[in-house]
Amino acid sequence: MKSNQSNIKKAKKYLNKNYCIGVPTETVYGLAANAYKNSAVKKIYNLKKRPKNNPLIVHYHDINSLKKDCLINDNFLKLYKKFSPGPITYILKLKKDSKISKYVTNNQKNLAVRFPKHTIFKNLLKQLDYPLAAPSANITTKVSAVKAKDVKEEFGNKIKYILDGGVSAIGIESTIVNLTGKPNILRLGGLDISKIQKTLGFKIHININPRKKTTSGQSRLHYSPGIPLRMNIINPKNNEAFILIKKRKTKLNNYFYISYKNNLSQAAKNLYSCLRKIKNQGYTSIAVEKIPNKGLGVTINDRLQRASKF
Repeated sequence: MKSNQSNIKKAKKYLNKNYCIGVPTETVYGLAANAYKNSAVKKIYNLKKRPKNNPLIVHYHDINSLKKDCLINDNFLKLYKKFSPGPITYILKLKKDSKISKYVTNNQKNLAVRFPKHTIFKNLLKQLDYPLAAPSANITTKVSAVKAKDVKEEFGNKIKYILDGGVSAIGIESTIVNLTGKPNILRLGGLDISKIQKTLGFKIHININPRKKTTSGQSRLHYSPGIPLRMNIINPKNNEAFILIKKRKTKLNNYFYISYKNNLSQAAKNLYSCLRKIKNQGYTSIAVEKIPNKGLGVTINDRLQRASKF
């Protein structure tokens, strides 16, 4: 990689011309464009082949840059002070005079916002006079990207530039919490919801499979490598890729470890890379051993469950 500042300058140049670029975050890589420009935002939808009724997440450098677009409430302030920047996205009420593109929100009166922790992305946002709409940098329903080369694999020369920030530290998307009324969770993610509940001081309703999709990550089929996937498997079929979270004595070529010691943080970080690797090696089906349904394991199981709908 060249110097970060040189790369950020190049990224800024393309964004100012209303192009889409790949950007690194601590969760997964994003496909970013100026959130105030209709023409730029429309390019995101076209590149991702994303339904127009699926709103985007907008990334801000800090709370001061957010205030011109959204109404701030007490629950948001509690969570922001504790967890931002980091892997949490907030749904807030949009101000009437906000410049956010109508295509970002699908004409809704709410906006999904996040404050990324990744140093390079934060520095880029600081140098812009507009926030960035940036959903995950992958074709809709496919596996998210956690490296610059994953983004290149997805889009090739269809995007002008990819800002390389190394491997995403968390490797799984942000947790989405709706704060426009009584708080509720709309997507499981990289922040354990028990920590959110502890900070707010009360239990939060989980609504990750609504009839009407209102935010990212709620589709029945999502995060898919494009081949059948089975969960909670003890022994795989012949020639089936087998994803494991704990090391076994037997060593076989079709074994793919996302963790060797039941480490859920490590498993989350390695999940998408593993799914992409299996697909690229030509396997036609995947089996996954049982993942503990606690902590980040709940999020991992959510991703696998949606991927299994292929």
